[in-house]
This record gives sequence, structure tokens and C-alpha cells, in this order.
Amino acid sequence: MFDFINSKFEELFYKIKNKGKLSPGDLDSSFREIKLALLEADVNFKVVKEFLENLKKKAMGEKVTESLTPYQQVVKIVNDEITNMLGSSTAKLNLAGKPPTVIMMVGLQGTGKTSAVVKLANFIKKEYGKKVSVVASDIYRPAAVDQLRDMSGPIGVDVYWEKDSNPVDISQRGVQKFKKQGSDVVIIDTAGRLHIDDKMMDEIGNIKRAVKPHQVFLVLDAMTGQEAVNIASSFNSRVECDGIILTKLDSDTRGGAALSVYYVTKKPIKFMSTGEKISDFEVFHPDRIASRILGMGDIMTLVEEAEKNIDQKKAKRFEERIRKNELDFEDFVDQIKSLKKMGSLEKIFSMLPMAGNKMFKNINLNDSQLKPVEAIISSMTKQERRKPEIIGGSRKKRIAKGSGTSVSEVNRLLKQFSSTKKMLKQFSGMDQDAGFPFNKIK
Repeated sequence: MFDFINSKFEELFYKIKNKGKLSPGDLDSSFREIKLALLEADVNFKVVKEFLENLKKKAMGEKVTESLTPYQQVVKIVNDEITNMLGSSTAKLNLAGKPPTVIMMVGLQGTGKTSAVVKLANFIKKEYGKKVSVVASDIYRPAAVDQLRDMSGPIGVDVYWEKDSNPVDISQRGVQKFKKQGSDVVIIDTAGRLHIDDKMMDEIGNIKRAVKPHQVFLVLDAMTGQEAVNIASSFNSRVECDGIILTKLDSDTRGGAALSVYYVTKKPIKFMSTGEKISDFEVFHPDRIASRILGMGDIMTLVEEAEKNIDQKKAKRFEERIRKNELDFEDFVDQIKSLKKMGSLEKIFSMLPMAGNKMFKNINLNDSQLKPVEAIISSMTKQERRKPEIIGGSRKKRIAKGSGTSVSEVNRLLKQFSSTKKMLKQFSGMDQDAGFPFNKIK
């Protein structure tokens, strides 16, 4: 997520970090690099222009060139301005005082709208403890109803659908049915098109007038870059939207859509989809995303995910064993299982500050490797798991055979474990100045 622009800011900050003072020329050079980075990231050029004007005003107001810590000043100013660009504050989900809250989802075909409907339903059900139901009013796309039913069934969300009827009637009858059944929230999945056309917009407008939704969410594909701004503007002018859901952020390395769409439309980005799993769905926090973009990580989200998915007693024991340098394979596999509950390793690493992200990536452990890793550890004896240093040639052959892997894979894991152990020991001792505030979190 945001890998491209993150790397650009990393390069820029590295250049100015060790300078005692910044000259006006240094500042101008930095702003030129920021401008190029944003344009290369496919950020809307009008947004870039206004962004730079604001940066320059703030830099002069803060007298950065006269500051004893110009690097910190520049980072703070850029961070604040990117946060403003993304929407300043977190936009909350507004639930109606008298249920059901009706949410209408709109967007082009191929944006992941139907998946976003199910992800939103799952999120509201889990986070708010509400009964959520879905209305399938997309009668045009082949298998749209089947996709919605297949995805909604496992999470306990009911779907209303009809054959040979029009979307407006389906939406009205679906809302009425779920209102009678006591649903707290009803989400309507409207039809998309490959591009914006009057017929689609008229249909969406008719549904909106008929069901009077409390909120209309526009689903945008983050990979469309600044084109997302044009799409959002078109939808908003015809069917006023209350918020935006960005999808495919796990695939978007540039970030142009996220950095442009609020600034132009002034419609808040409320949620973001960060993976293929139904649980890969998060509230959009502008300040946290700005922190990720600038390579400072997203510690708050990481902590929240950890609190929800990790046994706190086990985590405390794990921390103590790291500090004492007593980590073994039993601890290791325990933590792998806990981490898997939090999402992909790539997603977790993306929340770490720049240096920590690099340290973990250097270990070269990814999700596809987790299964053979667990198989290898399971093939070890209890003594071997607790004392990996005793694993010699004959033991490696036995472990490889028992796990269906090779001796070279066993060797690789032993080497990775040794590297991880050293890295975690180092990681646990780092302070906040190094960009690792974990030891400050209670």
C-alpha cells in the first residue's frame, strides 16, 4: 500500500535528515521533489499545486530554515498537509436513530462494489453488533446475485433478490421486508456499468428517491489513480454521495486516488478495502494513512488489530522471552498463528515504521511460506522446538521427510529463525526516536 510514494518520501527525508540547517535552496529542492513524487503517484495536478502552495506558506510561517531541527519541522508540515489532503478527521458511520439504517452502494462495474457490500455488512455486524441484511438490485451483471448470496451466507447476512423485476421495485420490497424482520441496517447493492452513462445514473437516482437511503456510498477502485476524481465528481453531481469506499488498496502502490478524491470532492473516504478476505476492510483514518505514506507506520491500527486477535497473556510472555533472548520455535509458531488472524504479513508489515518494515522484509517471510514453516516445526520433537541449536544433519533429514519439505528448506527456516530472533531482540530495545514507539504503548 502506497509503496511508490512512500519510497519517494523516504529518499527525500534521508537527504535532509542529517542537515543541521536547511537553506532556502534546500527547501525549494525538497518541494520540487515532493511535487514530482505526487505527480508520479498519479495525484490530480490541481491537488498537487494547492498542496505545494500550502506547504510553502506553512514552511515560511514555521521559519523552517531558521529552525534547529529542520528535518522534524518539514516532516511535521508535510504530515499535517497530507492529513488535510485526505480529509483531516475520521468520518464516522452514521446510524439512524430509528432502524433500519438504509445504505445505498453505487459505483462502476469492476470496482469491487459487490465485495465491498459484503465487507461493509460484515464490518457493521462485528463492530456494532447490528443485524445487517442486503438487497441485490443488480439485475444486469451475470451471477451478481449468486456472488452476493455466496459471500453473505457464511457471515450470516440475509440477501433479498428477485427474478424478472426492476431494480427500483426490488430495492423497495427488500427494504420493507427487512424492516419487518427487524434488521438494523439494510445495504442495497445497485448495478454498475463499465462506464458512466445516463441510463445508469437515472436508475440510481430513481432508487434513491424511492427508498430514501440514509447514506449513499460511492465505491472507487484505488488503482484508477486521478481518474477516480472524475468518476467521483460525475457520481456526486448526479446522485449526491455521503462518503467513499476505496477498494484494491492492497494492489495500489501509488496512492493517487486516495490523495486526490477527498481534496477535489470534499466527500470523506469512510472505509478502505485492503485485501481479498471479507475481514480485509478498515475504517479510513486520514492521520494514520498520512503516517503510512510518510513511512512512519500505523501503530494505532496495528495495536487495535493485535488487541482484537492476540491473546494478551501469550503476548506478554512472548515479549518477556524476546527480552531475555529465550525465544524458541514453540513461541514462533504460536505467534505465526496469531499474526495470521490479523491479516496478511504484508498488511502487518505495512503498518510498521519504515525501518521496521525493512527489517521484517529482509527476513523474506511471506504468507505462502507459512504452511511449510508450520509443517517443518510440527515435524520437530519438543526438545528440538525448544532448542533449535541441537538440530544437526540427521535431524534435518528426518524433519524434512516428516514435513514433506527438503533439507534446504529446513536450513532456510533455521537461518530465518536465527535472524528473526536477533532482529526482535534489537526491535524490542529501540526507542521512539528511532521510529519504533512500541515500547511506549501500554
